[in-house]
Amino acid sequence: MFEIIAFYLFAFLTIAMFSITVFTKNALYALSSLAAGMIFISAFFFILGADFLGVVQIIVYTGAIMALYAFGMMFFDSINDVTEKIANPKVVFGLTGMIALIVVVIFAAPIIGGNVQAYYPVHIDYGNAQDVGIVLFTKYLIPFEVAAVMLLVAMIGGIILAGKKMDLSYTEMDDEDIEKHHNNLDLKKDIK
Repeated sequence: MFEIIAFYLFAFLTIAMFSITVFTKNALYALSSLAAGMIFISAFFFILGADFLGVVQIIVYTGAIMALYAFGMMFFDSINDVTEKIANPKVVFGLTGMIALIVVVIFAAPIIGGNVQAYYPVHIDYGNAQDVGIVLFTKYLIPFEVAAVMLLVAMIGGIILAGKKMDLSYTEMDDEDIEKHHNNLDLKKDIK
């Protein structure tokens, strides 16, 4: 009984948070409600007994991805309203809903079938995180290490590319020089 009440409560809260994310015009409200929705999604993992996935959901999505979105939003002018030029939004909404329903049916079809069998069943002795660790660091150790090296190379490449695009370093400038630079940027914006 507890699981059913918790499921419906978190389902309602998740849908409410993502609805606020979609329909609000304030970027701060959108980011905050998106983070709350991600945390509520992790509650489903905890209800299902997948503690490791719930913690990963909170750490990766709510922590890292939301921090990335927040830094990305700082670089955009969120004061201006975004106007979309869609000729018929009802058709777009209907097609998107049908595509989402088809995707859900495609992914739910194997689950509904009775012949679903786990290749690596969960051990009663261990917990969820221990089972993931055992499989990850025995059978999948080489792919795990290769993925870690690829992420490290991508991170270093991103830092190098971002450093090349910066023509000024604010850490080496005085306050007066920074103010002059901002005034020049404002003048260029006014001319356009």
